[in-house]
Amino acid sequence: MAKEKKTPLKAFKKAEKDPLNDLIIETIQDKKGSNITLIDLRDVDGPTDYFIICEAENITLTKAIADYIYQAVKDKMGYAPNHIEGVSQAKWILVDYFTTIVHIFYKETRKYYELESLWSDARTVEFHQV
Repeated sequence: MAKEKKTPLKAFKKAEKDPLNDLIIETIQDKKGSNITLIDLRDVDGPTDYFIICEAENITLTKAIADYIYQAVKDKMGYAPNHIEGVSQAKWILVDYFTTIVHIFYKETRKYYELESLWSDARTVEFHQV
């Protein structure tokens, strides 16, 4: 398994900061999502520009985080996601905003898929609860 490259947030150039990503991460933190990781896929030919990955302690919370992201982005930025999937089982919910795809995992499901290891060449930033 490749070792992840960790890049401190301040190392990201100002132009690389994205208001959508900032709002999504803030929303996840507000709803008590944990182990939040931002993966910048622009230099590794990923399917989008960014992945935001987080986890929740239970499936009720995965659904709540997805709903809260949807509402916050719609209310504050006027964007609706292109696609949402996984809500019925709620072990892995994907919210697709074209340039950013949010992955909300149930804790054990995230461990199983190890999505970050698939994109280990990309720059990552981890956000910790304060």
